[in-house]
Amino acid sequence: MTAPTHHYAPAPHSYVSPIPVRRAHLGDALASEWTKIRSVRSTMWTLGVMILLMLGIGLGVAAIASASNAPMGEESALGFGFFGMLPASICVITLGVLTIASEYGTGMIRTTLTACPSRSRVLTAKAIVFFLLVFTVTTVFATLVAVAQVAMVDAREPTGAEWLRATVGAGAYLALLGLLSLALGTLIRHSAGAITVMIGLLLLPLVAALFMFSEALRSVQEALFTYAIPSQMIALYSERPPFGDSGPAGWEPLLIVAGVTAAALAGAYALLNSKDV
Repeated sequence: MTAPTHHYAPAPHSYVSPIPVRRAHLGDALASEWTKIRSVRSTMWTLGVMILLMLGIGLGVAAIASASNAPMGEESALGFGFFGMLPASICVITLGVLTIASEYGTGMIRTTLTACPSRSRVLTAKAIVFFLLVFTVTTVFATLVAVAQVAMVDAREPTGAEWLRATVGAGAYLALLGLLSLALGTLIRHSAGAITVMIGLLLLPLVAALFMFSEALRSVQEALFTYAIPSQMIALYSERPPFGDSGPAGWEPLLIVAGVTAAALAGAYALLNSKDV
């Protein structure tokens, strides 16, 4: 008996999509994050309040100084920018945390990581988009405030280095502080908790130093006064430390916050790649 002969139909041609298919890259993640950050209301609210604080407080303090006719000595009017920069930093901290922690709260982070399985790419895109957005906005309005303050207050003409620190330096400092908040939000994964910790880091060291009356704690008190974030903001506008004869001043506060932010981001990358959502 002979085995039956089976006839097989040829395999149909494989389907070819008319839509070009390519591998996703960082540019796609950047576009996605830019769409998200500009389309949520929290971005508009936090940046809007930040702008109002920078303009309102910065110009208000300059107007009071101008009306008082108090002698400025060797100081320039650019130092008044600190008064708007400090409360504006709270808005930047809030936005930095919400940029990623809100996705953990809503579960949206699962969709994000499904669309882009590379977790490092997701965090890199968030960090780049957030930094550039905050840096641009804060630098523009810090410049407007600085120009108005110099025009309003009768004081020494600022040097080029002072102009650069009061505008670009202030914008970079606030953007790095927000980037530190983004890293902390990645580590804690809870919006309220991360915002509370960041505001504590912003204000608690200076407040604690005010109540250290013991002589044994004098060195700790001096360190807190020198390296507290508000003190570093003041030092950014000056060539000398705001408290005592030693400590960072000029561009050094910006380098310090950059180093701390880089360390926090390294921890955020490590945790994001090693821990499940």
